[in-house]
Amino acid sequence: MPSLPEATSAVSFGNRLSAKIIAVGLGFSFVSVLPTLALSHPALVLPLAAAPLGLIVMMRIPVWLVLGFVSFTFFRLHEAFPVLMPFRIPQLLALPTLLVLVWHIGVMRKIQPFWGPQLTAFAVFFTLVTLGLPFASNPGIAIAYWTSAYSKIAIMTLSIAWLLRKPSDFQLAARAIVISGAAVSFVAITNKLAGIGLVEGTRVTIGRDFGSVLGDPNDLSLVLTFPLSFAVSMATARGNLFNRILGATAVVLIIWAVLCTQSRGGLLGIMAVFAVTGLRIVKSKALLGAVGGIGALVLFAAAGISDRSSGGAAEDGIDESAMGRIWAWTAAFNMAMARPLNGVGLDNFIPNFWLYTPHWTGFNKAVHSTWLGVLAETGWPGLIAFVVMIVTTARVAVRATRKLRAASAPMPVQVAAWSVTSGIAGFCVSGTFLTQGFTWPFYILLAIASAAYHFANVFADGEAQPRKTPQIRIVNRVSGAIRAGTIPAKDIGGHTPHS
Repeated sequence: MPSLPEATSAVSFGNRLSAKIIAVGLGFSFVSVLPTLALSHPALVLPLAAAPLGLIVMMRIPVWLVLGFVSFTFFRLHEAFPVLMPFRIPQLLALPTLLVLVWHIGVMRKIQPFWGPQLTAFAVFFTLVTLGLPFASNPGIAIAYWTSAYSKIAIMTLSIAWLLRKPSDFQLAARAIVISGAAVSFVAITNKLAGIGLVEGTRVTIGRDFGSVLGDPNDLSLVLTFPLSFAVSMATARGNLFNRILGATAVVLIIWAVLCTQSRGGLLGIMAVFAVTGLRIVKSKALLGAVGGIGALVLFAAAGISDRSSGGAAEDGIDESAMGRIWAWTAAFNMAMARPLNGVGLDNFIPNFWLYTPHWTGFNKAVHSTWLGVLAETGWPGLIAFVVMIVTTARVAVRATRKLRAASAPMPVQVAAWSVTSGIAGFCVSGTFLTQGFTWPFYILLAIASAAYHFANVFADGEAQPRKTPQIRIVNRVSGAIRAGTIPAKDIGGHTPHS
């Protein structure tokens, strides 16, 4: 039995240990509360509290995290629904997305990177843009845009290409894009019906009062036309009834919303998407041409282009909108001629407009052309690399479509390939009138095309391998078990075979 001093010493040691445990617990509690003190809004405590659980889920399903980041960054869902703005969701998703990618690709090696000609073309163009940063007319503007937007687009392009590995991944990507587009379309339609944020009296916008990217009708139209190709492909694909209903509903909402923007580039993009889809599902080209012509007339009439105060019938004589584009395009060409090797630099067109335009109207204008925008900001080498990147991606998408169809691949992957093919057509047509060279749309298409082509190659190779019959597989397993000693040879057939 311990003596009194020993018992007292044990009790004292226990008290000191308990005190240390309590101090450590309080310390960790205090440290965990510190981030909440720096938050600008009390509601931010909720996503912070859910962050550990969310991180565990995203570690297991990284494609969810990447698609969430793209949805909020490109579609600006938090600006379409201002109630989400205090949560700062794009910022909260940015760092975890990068960490999860590094973890899965670099540490766990669960995701195997691959490469292809379209990714090589993308790498060349990205390198040209990056090398031109210090030589821009205003390097500060170029570096700021590269850091805040274009570098993230580049990282996500590779991430999406490497993360979409299973049919369920492709289906999730298509649904995320379509649902995001439908949500933004719904807000645009309700704004139009309520007369909120209208430009020129008739053209709808979103979040214009707080400077949202969607506050320009042309930029809003750009965001809306991108998911249309996925919605149309889902609506016309056989099989999953939910996908067909979702796609058809989104098609109606997106077209209605684009009509509300009264963007001619958006309308041309719609026509291009339906034209490519029609070539796939309509056998009679004459019928397709007739329906397409009637559809174009209906779209332009429904959009009410003539009601626009710029570029509409209300203008007396000169079409100010069209002339504004011509002056911007001329300025872009002048920039390329003055700085042919690297242009004026990334995101430097608008600040340089006044210096190169043949007609100054008192304020700077956007270029309103993907091709001339790339030419002005990256020079002739950049434009050539950009066109090569688009052509290479289109060829990869077409090849993926043919391979997937020939191999009877799962429908979600085929839908993704169809969407990319019609999406590139819509991009090329609408890009003539909308500035999309350094924004998300084409790069997402490039990533999905890369993933679909890689899946097609792997799937086709797997189909080419001879399949063993169930009987042969059973015999092989039993033979292997006998050789390993797991099953005694005498148990097979009731006797021990002679050697």
